[in-house]
Formats: sequence, C-alpha cells, structure tokens
Amino acid sequence: MKFNRLLLVLLIINLFWLIKNPTLVFGKENRIPSQLMAYVGKSFIGLGDPNFLSYEKELKQYLVNRVNKKFGLNLSLFQYSGFDLLEIESLLKCKKSNELSDTFLKMFPKGK
Repeated sequence: MKFNRLLLVLLIINLFWLIKNPTLVFGKENRIPSQLMAYVGKSFIGLGDPNFLSYEKELKQYLVNRVNKKFGLNLSLFQYSGFDLLEIESLLKCKKSNELSDTFLKMFPKGK
C-alpha cells in the first residue's frame, strides 16, 4: 500500500515537472513560433478569410525556412500551399538517401 502511494506521488511530481518544463521534453528546435501559436483554436470562414490568409503566409514562411534548414532545399513561398509544404517536409523526412528530392516535389501542383 505504501508503495502505491509513493508511486502515485512520484508520478504526480514527474507530471508537474514535465508540464512546467516542456522545452526539455520537446526540444527547442521543435518549438512552434509564437506567430503561428496565435492561430491555435481559431476557425476560418473560408480560403478568402483575411485571418486564414495571414495564417497561411506565416505557416508557409515557417515551413520554407525549416525545410531549407533541415534539407537544404530552397522552396518558393508562392509555389506551394502551406499544407503542401507540410506534406513535402514529411516525405523528405522519410525518403531514402539514394532518392532525389525532385521526385517528391513533382507530386505537388505548382503555382498556387
């Protein structure tokens, strides 16, 4: 019985510590910028909504910079949508070392 209480207390302390120090768990390189965090929980009327357009712009800028930093690819902000950039990044993470990046980029429509 004492062991269960001790285990519960240690679990609560550990959980409190993880909540208080999230950067130690997730790392600084995975931290989402505050400009994007401002849109968390918001809904948009449609693709023409000014709030959605500003969110899309921030997301694209963040992802283009992140893909450039991680993979050395210079992608255009105007060539792909923000969600296409998310898919591109995830495909690049999974690609084999002998595969070319252009193979993945051809799968996405350009000129959005």
